[in-house]
Amino acid sequence: MSTPKSKIKQTVEQMLGSYLEDNGFELVDVEYVKEGSNWFLRIFVDKEGGIDIDDCGAISEYFSSKLDENDPISEAYFLEVSSPGAERPLKKAADVAKAVGKDVYVTVYEPIQGLKEFEGRLLSFENEELLISAGKKEHVVPYAKVASARLAIIF
Repeated sequence: MSTPKSKIKQTVEQMLGSYLEDNGFELVDVEYVKEGSNWFLRIFVDKEGGIDIDDCGAISEYFSSKLDENDPISEAYFLEVSSPGAERPLKKAADVAKAVGKDVYVTVYEPIQGLKEFEGRLLSFENEELLISAGKKEHVVPYAKVASARLAIIF
């Protein structure tokens, strides 16, 4: 029987939390997914100025030693530690607040003014609303209606 994904995410957060915080890192996301016949535990980490391969290696080494002590996952899997990339997901309200002034891509659960996707500059995030400038239009998107959000690279 496989370990529930939500339990794995919570356990990873508990196991890594203080180490990451003490070393100036931020846990962006944890994924536990099956691809083909293999399971992958992916840990996405960032820090001010970005992370490099040495950072990923240090985190992986620390976490591997913690997993050796008490592995909460019953099946075999591959561990990957990486940067969330240039189009980083904005998982929490705090992530959205940090993205003010940057380009974002946002999808919503139900249409707002006939649109379900918004891509443009995040002008503000106040009173639980995102103000996104897309071309010559500005859109107000209630945070409660956001299905997904990420940083965007707009050419």
